[in-house]
Amino acid sequence: MNTINDITASFGTLYHPKSALVFYETKGADTEVYVEHFDMDKNGSPVNAHPLTVREANKLARALQTEKEKDKAFLKSSGILMPNILHINRNEDKGAVLWYTKMQRRQLYFVDGLDIPSAMASVPPMIWYATKNSLTVFALASERRPTEKTPLYYAPFFNIYEDGRVCMGTVNINIKNSASVEKFMVAWEDYFFNSYFSHLLGRNSPVKGNCVNLWKDLIETGKPFPKEVLKKNNKTLKNLLR
Repeated sequence: MNTINDITASFGTLYHPKSALVFYETKGADTEVYVEHFDMDKNGSPVNAHPLTVREANKLARALQTEKEKDKAFLKSSGILMPNILHINRNEDKGAVLWYTKMQRRQLYFVDGLDIPSAMASVPPMIWYATKNSLTVFALASERRPTEKTPLYYAPFFNIYEDGRVCMGTVNINIKNSASVEKFMVAWEDYFFNSYFSHLLGRNSPVKGNCVNLWKDLIETGKPFPKEVLKKNNKTLKNLLR
């Protein structure tokens, strides 16, 4: 005899039936529709059948409209566009944002194997290009707002491929379809800086000199990031817009 096991405890979020709608339609050329609303008891069985009221219909309409508006909200601004945004593609499937940040101090995290203490440090001006699932970053040699002709430099960090793509490792990327452009940018910057830097990708150092020693020195001294150690990669901002 087979034993039935209750596996519901191993599920994630459980959704319990709250109500149900049943649509009735007459036969013939001129059809009419009647909608009946059911409540659900604690066992998930329909009870308290009654015609769908105007109040219930309006509530359902508002719920459906809210979900529709969320799908259309992706990468829209919650107000005036931030001045550091350079380009936005609001395509639902291929949406992307290009923005830049000036030199700033950020908390950085390093794996123990690098022998670099996790601490605050100065990071250079940066270019960020992100889609819903991927991030590409470069460094800038100037604080000025970049143009299409602005030369790009290798980002002086670990976990970055030579083409600028960031290896996010096991980081769980969760960008919602309803994310405004501001929340989108903040989320990606947090994903980047709150993950652990672990190793260099590619055959060459992204900076002039030793990358490990650079970050050790910046954390120990607290001095501004030395832009003279940045290395050009023969690309301009225009290359990211193609």
